[in-house]
Amino acid sequence: MTEKRQFTRRHTFYYSRIFDEDTHELKGRLVDITTDGMKLISDEPIETDRTFQLRMVLPVGIEGKKSISFGAKSKWCKKASNPDLYDSGFQLVSISPANVEVIEHLIQESTFSNASFDEGYAHFE
Repeated sequence: MTEKRQFTRRHTFYYSRIFDEDTHELKGRLVDITTDGMKLISDEPIETDRTFQLRMVLPVGIEGKKSISFGAKSKWCKKASNPDLYDSGFQLVSISPANVEVIEHLIQESTFSNASFDEGYAHFE
């Protein structure tokens, strides 16, 4: 499978809750994020090839905000390594420049860099 991502995924150490803005249903928890997309883990499978209006609850008030809203298209869904859960990938399709800045700040403040992640697990190779 060819990698289509433009940006390196950043795994979060806060599992921010993601809600459907229309139904107020919890869609899942954030696993990793870029300014282009994100991966969620959820109890239920998420319908693919559908655009959702989502709200992310921020781990701390970033730039004075408690949450941000954006449109995201579900691209794939599969069983997680825990068979009781599902992983889903989303492409961000409608997000304000101000909320992109919030995501950039979130990436800087609450994600593991690839170098740190790789160095921490190098002894398992």
